[in-house]
Amino acid sequence: MNTALAAKNTLLELNQRLVEQYKAKHPIADIVSQRSAFIDNLLQSAWIDCQLNQYPMTLIAVGGYGRGELLPYSDVDLLFLVEQDEICQNTQAKLSALITYLWDAGLEIGHSVRTVTHTIEQGKADITIATNLIEARFLCGDTTLFDTLYQRIRLDDFWPSADFYNAKKEEQTLRHSKASAFDLEPNIKTCPGGLRDIQTIAWVAMRHFDAANLTELVEHDFLEPSELEELLECQNYLWEIRFALHISANRNENRLLFDLQRQIASLLGYEDATQLAVEQMMKRYYRTVRRIMELNQMLLQLFKRATLGHIKALEIQKINDNYQRRGHYIEVLDDQLFNHYPEEILRLFLHSIRNSNIENIYAPTLRLLRKARRSLTGPLQASAACRKVFMEILKHPRGIIALSMMHKHGILSSYLPAWRSIEGQMQFDLFHAYTVDEHTHRLLLNIDRFSQAEQKDEFPLGAVLINQLPKKGLLVLGAIFHDIAKGRGGDHSKLGAQDALDFCKLHGLNDHDGRLVAWLVENHLVMSITAQRRDISDPDVVADFADKVYDAAHLSYLYCLTVADICATNEKTWNNWKGSLLRDLYFSTQRVLARGKEKPVDEQARVDEVQAKAQKELFRRGLKDKDMQALWRRFKPEYFLRHQPNQVAWHTEAILKHNQDEPLVLMSKHTTRGGTELFVYSKDRPKLFATVMTVLDNKNINVHDANIMTSIDNFALDTFVILEQDGEPILQLSRIQSIRKALEKALANENPKLPKFRKLARIMKPFNVPTQVSFLPSIRQDTSMMELIALDSPGLLAKVGDIFYRCEVILLAAKITTIGERAEDFFILQTQAGQALNETQQQNLSYALHVALNQSN
Repeated sequence: MNTALAAKNTLLELNQRLVEQYKAKHPIADIVSQRSAFIDNLLQSAWIDCQLNQYPMTLIAVGGYGRGELLPYSDVDLLFLVEQDEICQNTQAKLSALITYLWDAGLEIGHSVRTVTHTIEQGKADITIATNLIEARFLCGDTTLFDTLYQRIRLDDFWPSADFYNAKKEEQTLRHSKASAFDLEPNIKTCPGGLRDIQTIAWVAMRHFDAANLTELVEHDFLEPSELEELLECQNYLWEIRFALHISANRNENRLLFDLQRQIASLLGYEDATQLAVEQMMKRYYRTVRRIMELNQMLLQLFKRATLGHIKALEIQKINDNYQRRGHYIEVLDDQLFNHYPEEILRLFLHSIRNSNIENIYAPTLRLLRKARRSLTGPLQASAACRKVFMEILKHPRGIIALSMMHKHGILSSYLPAWRSIEGQMQFDLFHAYTVDEHTHRLLLNIDRFSQAEQKDEFPLGAVLINQLPKKGLLVLGAIFHDIAKGRGGDHSKLGAQDALDFCKLHGLNDHDGRLVAWLVENHLVMSITAQRRDISDPDVVADFADKVYDAAHLSYLYCLTVADICATNEKTWNNWKGSLLRDLYFSTQRVLARGKEKPVDEQARVDEVQAKAQKELFRRGLKDKDMQALWRRFKPEYFLRHQPNQVAWHTEAILKHNQDEPLVLMSKHTTRGGTELFVYSKDRPKLFATVMTVLDNKNINVHDANIMTSIDNFALDTFVILEQDGEPILQLSRIQSIRKALEKALANENPKLPKFRKLARIMKPFNVPTQVSFLPSIRQDTSMMELIALDSPGLLAKVGDIFYRCEVILLAAKITTIGERAEDFFILQTQAGQALNETQQQNLSYALHVALNQSN
């Protein structure tokens, strides 16, 4: 036998040859089968060299190897079939020698040794083993044993077709529940629409028809030639990605990890253009998995009819001469209906939402719909009859459900040409967890959720406003168009607004409604930015926002769109903190719109009001008026303008009871705007903000808001809103105590030994976020407003605080926003003289931030 080292070198040469073929665009199916054939020859030679051909034993390929599909680092799954459970020591020794040889040659081997009887028993008990056996392939050894196994697994008592179908369908449902087809780092093997979904179709077919491959389904009239071609095209593309994934990772990797995606896109031949190469690759990937999901749904439903008989006991109810309801499915009665009357494509979905019992499309009807969709020569919206039906859908109370079904089956893009361009459009970042079309789809579903009674606790304001909107359909249109221009280049909000205006004119909406929809699209980010990245406790900020929304109706539409948009971005974006910010901005703006602007806010009156309410609470707690007044005289009016009475009372009581020589660190028992409030009171000193940020970063805490101020006698009165990494407030007592002690220790020392920053997480490493520093027009003449965009690296805020200190800049307030891998932070700054930064100071600060943050990244 050749040495294992020689075999390993031969395998490496094979890999290199296959990689060269791959780069030369050889058919991937040939490359996949070449490796399998090579392993066949290697095993057959080794079998003889180990003299295993002298024993009553059979070597069988199972799993992907049984199908003849091997990628560079795929496992080689083997079944050694023996006559009896106990094998002699000599046989055992030769078998061990073969396995060792294969491992030393560099193959990942999965193997089992069983008798036919044991194999059948195991297969009956485990659907995974049964599946492997169905696609078992003879390699070498005793043919009689293989023939016996082959016959046994085709008997009726070994996984009857109906039972096998049900088991594989349940297996798929469970697998789909664990992941999304549109994950940022999808598993191309197991995610919905992945290779496993194609294999599931093949497995069910092989069991029912005793088919050797998908091609035989055409011969059984179960798969049409065009559907087979589509399945194979999708499979080949996933194989191409998986091949590139294996050689990029140098291991059996099935996840499209961020740090590999750029390299894989390059191997596939994509180049950066208007869209990044990686975005082009992922766009085709997401479109591919959507096609597989639709085919999988249709074919498994057809298999269900074949394996379980025609769906019995399903109530059939006639809808009209063209449609009927069959159980929970809608079915068309005329095979040519969609071809003769394109508007009926849309009417199919209209009837679906008019009947609450309908949940899906009957498989034969879905096949007709797919054919009709592909035969269209232009967009459906070009037809007046289609436009009429679409507007009926839009106005229907369950219209969003119809739009969801239309999106799922590619009809939304058939109706709206601009939708086609965002299908599968991903953004290479950690913030947008879904493709643009899937994000918009989820946004629409969120709007629908506002109307559901069970969602009132999560969306208390949205649940009220959604029923007060003059025309809910206008909000739905704003949602459809809000991101429809992404990927074109330019400002997608402005481009989308024009698309929306054109759509409204084409569909006969009046000028007012058309302008409202276009305004929503153009301004869909304004409320989010104002709430999360501006100081909404400042009356001038609220007044400026009120100017932009015009009136209460615009405000309500924009609030609903904003909340639904944030919730649809990724599963971690929405939290109570953001919900509270948006509600506060909504009600503050509503008050401004209601009273008009003729009555400016009296700041002294506001200070007096806050003090009076805090005083009442402190009297109840037994504190003396002279003590609190003496303390408050040390505080600047700004302190009372930026805090609520309950906060002032909480701070005041704690300070008066505290030893003034030591720093005071408070953490609220009750959440503030959905987060935990942290209050720091101590003698002010250099780098205090940077010190607090370093400790919090080391504790893996997210800071979302900061009010930084000092008393007249130079004591820091700093308030922060902090959250756990999952967006939840910090409630565990031991966690609170740990944070407090770490802060007290750091603040008690003039030169504390601070912990080192955490390492940059793996998922962040592929991203390069250029540092951007922008100074915005400030509403107040004595302050400067600065926006910072940078990579959200560990210790970022501590580094920023250190730069502020070095540049002799005073931080007054901060709004901290993390958008995936990007930090988009807002700061209100002053010079040490209490003035706004002049142009030279701004340039110096900007330069220092660029140098410090670019070096650390």
